[in-house]
Amino acid sequence: MSKVMIIGAGGVARVVAYKCAEHPEIFSEFMIASRTVARCREIQADIKEDLGYDRITTAAVDAEDIPALTNLLKEYKPVMVIHVALPYQDLTIMEACLAAGVHYLDTANYEPKEEAKFEYSHQWKYHDRFKRAGLTAILGCGFDPGVTGVFTAYAAKHIFDEMHYLDIVDANAGDHGKAFATNFNPEINIREITQNGKYWENGEWIEIPPFSIRKDLNYPDVGPKASYVLYHEELESLVKHFPTIKRARFWMTFGDEYLTHLRVIQNIGMAGIEPVMHKGVEIIPLEFLKTVLPDPGDLGENYVGQTSIGCRIRGIKDGKPQTYYIWNNCHHAQAYKETRAQGVSYTTGVPAMTGAMMFLTGEWKGAGVYNVEQFNPDPFLKKLAKHGLPWNEEVGGELEL
Repeated sequence: MSKVMIIGAGGVARVVAYKCAEHPEIFSEFMIASRTVARCREIQADIKEDLGYDRITTAAVDAEDIPALTNLLKEYKPVMVIHVALPYQDLTIMEACLAAGVHYLDTANYEPKEEAKFEYSHQWKYHDRFKRAGLTAILGCGFDPGVTGVFTAYAAKHIFDEMHYLDIVDANAGDHGKAFATNFNPEINIREITQNGKYWENGEWIEIPPFSIRKDLNYPDVGPKASYVLYHEELESLVKHFPTIKRARFWMTFGDEYLTHLRVIQNIGMAGIEPVMHKGVEIIPLEFLKTVLPDPGDLGENYVGQTSIGCRIRGIKDGKPQTYYIWNNCHHAQAYKETRAQGVSYTTGVPAMTGAMMFLTGEWKGAGVYNVEQFNPDPFLKKLAKHGLPWNEEVGGELEL
């Protein structure tokens, strides 16, 4: 039994907290810490009402204030931090964990505020420091990145002798009834999808304009959806750890109405990350936009439909061509019924809790900084299904990609 600290108080933090509370045999107690302590207390109260779990404390902390966070960690003494706040804060939280002697887990790689560019190099540089400290840092333990990496590791272990072509496919076939909303932090979401796309092919990165490669792909129980090639962070770690991969791409679905709104936002400058003056006050347009868009954590109540995320892989087994598709579908309404959060938050929060459980029970271990695909995928996937994200697989079928 161990205590952990959850940093963040959005939809993903809510799911992580609910799932930790469902497993008191592992998570004896935990703290939810965020700048907005009222949101932490709201999650605390909901869990007590729904599950009867009352071993939750809350705290206000600025995760970018390393001394303050270090002091809080030393005072509370958690075994691990589950970081589900903003990726801007990855490095400051890692620094605080090193200073306080606490293990670390996150769901998204570091991204500097001043540039819409994310890559693992910033965090991989911490490997030697975590190793010397005898601490573990687990990177990207959401769904994508996260489960998609574990899916790939599972395929490499059980299905293929060599993996050659990897396509990660992500469909959100849900409807929240809003004219325009993002499924996670609007600031991060819009920065992510409006930068140039990128994919790996024959040992090099191919950069493409945003939304320039489209294909209508069929998703299980969802049907055909317009899918676009984006750059996503797990591609960087997967081609590093599985060097037989010749091509790796990430596909995500977007509706025409969503893309129209996005183009307008960009055309009028509201997606900008450079400061502008407004009535004598300096503001960041994208940060202002975030304040007027719907909060992703509030979308769940009327959200219908489902997500479908998986990996489609081609390669070689016993000298012969092999295909493999492994995926999960998650219903927004079911996620909300269980955790009062929508399906995108659920598919991120459940793996984060499961990854923490893998570490706390000794299934995943090793001092240093690791991506999830570097660990044994089997116990994780076994627990993931029991925790609410059952997965399906098809060996030898026809793949559209």
